[in-house]
Amino acid sequence: MTHGMTHGMTYINVWITECLTDTVKLLVFLTLPLHRDMMMSLDDKGSVQIQTKVLPQDSWTQVSCPCCVSKQVESLVLIQLSDNVQPVTKRWLISLIEASKRHGGAALLAHPGEDECGDVIVVSAPRCTLLRATEDLGLCKKYRNKEMASFSYHDRDNFTNVDDMQEFLTLAERQYIVKNELDSLQAQKKQRIPGVPEAPGVLEAWENICQKLVRAGVIKDIFPLHDQQRLNDVCRRWYSKKQIWRQPLDAIQSYFGGTMAFYFSFLQFYTWALVPPAFLGLVLTFLLPGGGGVVKEQAVEGVMEEEDYGPSVSGHMVQAVFSMLWSTLFIEFWKRRSSSLSHRWGTRHLTERFAEPRPGFQGTLGLNPVTGRLEPLFPEWQRQLRVGLVSLPLVGLFLGLVVLGMTGFYHGEALVQGFHQDSGSLFSGALLYLPSMAHTVYTNILKNVYHAVAMQLTKWENHREESSFQNHHITKVLLFTFFNNFAVLFHIAFYKQDLPLLRKKLASLLILNQLVNQCTEVVVPFIVDRFLSAAHKKEQEDNLEMDKLRAQRSLPPFPGLFAEYIELLVKFGYLSLFSCVYPLTAVLLLLNNITEIPGDAYKICKLFRKPFSAPVSNMGVWQTAFEVLGFVSVMSNCWLLLLSPRVQEFCLEGGISGKNIILFAILVEHVLILVKMILAFMIPDEPDWVRIKREQIEFNSMQALGQQKL
Repeated sequence: MTHGMTHGMTYINVWITECLTDTVKLLVFLTLPLHRDMMMSLDDKGSVQIQTKVLPQDSWTQVSCPCCVSKQVESLVLIQLSDNVQPVTKRWLISLIEASKRHGGAALLAHPGEDECGDVIVVSAPRCTLLRATEDLGLCKKYRNKEMASFSYHDRDNFTNVDDMQEFLTLAERQYIVKNELDSLQAQKKQRIPGVPEAPGVLEAWENICQKLVRAGVIKDIFPLHDQQRLNDVCRRWYSKKQIWRQPLDAIQSYFGGTMAFYFSFLQFYTWALVPPAFLGLVLTFLLPGGGGVVKEQAVEGVMEEEDYGPSVSGHMVQAVFSMLWSTLFIEFWKRRSSSLSHRWGTRHLTERFAEPRPGFQGTLGLNPVTGRLEPLFPEWQRQLRVGLVSLPLVGLFLGLVVLGMTGFYHGEALVQGFHQDSGSLFSGALLYLPSMAHTVYTNILKNVYHAVAMQLTKWENHREESSFQNHHITKVLLFTFFNNFAVLFHIAFYKQDLPLLRKKLASLLILNQLVNQCTEVVVPFIVDRFLSAAHKKEQEDNLEMDKLRAQRSLPPFPGLFAEYIELLVKFGYLSLFSCVYPLTAVLLLLNNITEIPGDAYKICKLFRKPFSAPVSNMGVWQTAFEVLGFVSVMSNCWLLLLSPRVQEFCLEGGISGKNIILFAILVEHVLILVKMILAFMIPDEPDWVRIKREQIEFNSMQALGQQKL
């Protein structure tokens, strides 16, 4: 393996100024260190030209299709084999990768790496394989009339850039297609894996080959390769220039894929959307009388008492109504933005395919009644039994621990309140925030433990399809997250009806969580990357035999965006559910997002391996979760407005009875829910131009299908 992994020959020109003498040029030429795969020469203009060889092109497996023959092959995916893999096993796997599909292969290109007996295989894809997979996935590409159209292999010559795969498909799409083709490798008949012991080395007919090799310990990992030049360009345009308000979304989608691009697009849209509520929060806090909710002390018969009524009546009403309308408009306009992006990226009409068993699925080998293929089978009743008798009780146990922490929080709150009333000092006043902070730390620790338990439970439930696995895992985590983060707030608000305590709890949650997240997500990884790993990096830089490929293999795998979406969802809940109590919520969230965007970008670019990214048309289940919180915010804000001491005083002064207040609140709640539903109905999920383009694509696809049948 050589110093670079990009296709072709990499030239590094070291220009020497004209004032240097020929002797100095010669000394520079002779003293520059050379890699074993580098060649150096001086040209007639006095520049030192270092030519770095990459993967030898003649070592790639050959293709039989004339249109797929290329002088330069792009390295896309790396298969990491075990350290003790036998050469015969490696050659057998390479032969499977290069074989045509009618012979049970993946129709890909393979390279053995720097050594035939080494522990890596580099994989690429020929043009025809990429084009056929593009049609199977249902991707849309630019037609000859410059409009997006569903790609058809039979009509491929009428699409633009169809002869240049690096222009026709993004890097993320090409790498995902390679991974998809590798995952679809299946044994045509029962056979032994060469070089693997008898017990784990038997492949049954129609068994998934890659999953079998992972279980047998032959394959350690499969991951996409970075293109260092393109990565540096994305980084320079992304977080190096601090482009928080306008990120290079097309470059992110092209390099990292749609999953990553939709997350950062949503984060950018969310950050822009926070500006109006943040401005309103500042106005209500600092310009309206009593808007800040600042605790005031007054002497009553020699005893210091607190008053903390928060915003005025008008401030409460404005903030509550604004939060309800804002959450609705935010979600509806994001849907429109999401549909526009999916059309632009050609993922609006993705094809639903019959799902293969996920890698971790286990069971007794048998014939699938749908496909007729041999694969692991697991009875559905056993899975339901595991869910009902084990998973649900354990989830209930953790929810009980949440209640236990809530009880401890109230007990601690009563203790410090009593201590503060006895002493009345500044120290005791500061201690008032200690129970909230301790409860925040407790919930964070409990959250981390539960996330690990939820993952193990979902794996143990043994779901066949990846989508089912993700849905069950996300449901577990969302249920606990909602209960863990919002149960204590709802209890304070609607059971204890203590809005000053709710305000303090919400403030401590926002401030402490923001500090913890910034430390764990940005500061700690930055310190590890810059200082603790400095010696390892220096060793790589000084040793020219160390390949960039090995540096990528040493990076940890990307953990995914699950935790990032959970964090955004929780903070969106704080804003939409409780911001009328603490108007500065949006201000703190805006500050958090401003640091979140470059922090997440830095982590993805520098601290982890490049992840695979399947083409997606939206955020998936996360968008539904945000919609549910937006709906709950209507009820939450209505009843918080009713419980406000200032509103209650205002109603009592007007002679309104408690029963009439409740009836009026219920009426207002239903009216606002109706307004929310009307707004959601009146705002289309996609702009008119996207709808027209979508209908044109569907019409043209039906016509093309009819012509193919004829």
